[in-house]
Amino acid sequence: MLLSSVVLGVMATAGTARADSCYTWSRTLSQGASGADVKTLQIRVAGYPGYGGVLDIDGSYGPATAAAVKRFQSAYGLAADGIAGPATFSKIYALQDDDCTPAHFSYAELNRCNSTWEGGAVSAATAKANALRTMWKLEALRHALGDRSITVTSGFRSRACNDAVGGATSSRHLYGDAADLGAGPHSLCTLARQARNHGFNGILGPGYPGHGDHTHVDHRSSRFWSASSCGI
Repeated sequence: MLLSSVVLGVMATAGTARADSCYTWSRTLSQGASGADVKTLQIRVAGYPGYGGVLDIDGSYGPATAAAVKRFQSAYGLAADGIAGPATFSKIYALQDDDCTPAHFSYAELNRCNSTWEGGAVSAATAKANALRTMWKLEALRHALGDRSITVTSGFRSRACNDAVGGATSSRHLYGDAADLGAGPHSLCTLARQARNHGFNGILGPGYPGHGDHTHVDHRSSRFWSASSCGI
């Protein structure tokens, strides 16, 4: 992308804060922008859609993306203007490992089933991409809870792994877009309640059958929250 171009109101000033081995943005992004760089940004701010919201990862910088960027900026003490420029990108780079995962989560943590991401309900590439989106939402959840650790007890499962643990035949774990969270610094109810702010359509926790020892979050297509012991 040419740094000198101005398209649909996009400010095209340089947005590079430093070279990043995963991804480096080459322009400042604001409402009206579109493209792969917007989609890459959306994945990283998808944990900031607001209560009950889910940010579409569609490569189009609309009002919902601007609002998510604004919440991300506010969460990290940046000027909250909804425009993704050098300061916003610098914070993402600081959070981002070389393989594009957020600093506090890893592919290995989201897949204890196999090393190939194969055997689920979607292609290996899709399952791995879904897990990346999950991790960035979990990073937002972790930050909102004081940057204290969150334990992932289960992520992607192949059909064989899912059968072995007695998972539902339609489990979101087969898609790579689900994570089970164990208790630790935070109670299961704290995790379930806070997850409502971070882009998860599926939240199951204590009070829902089979979820007394973990809180489950996922990206199903429509909202289903149930953790009656937590008031959800």
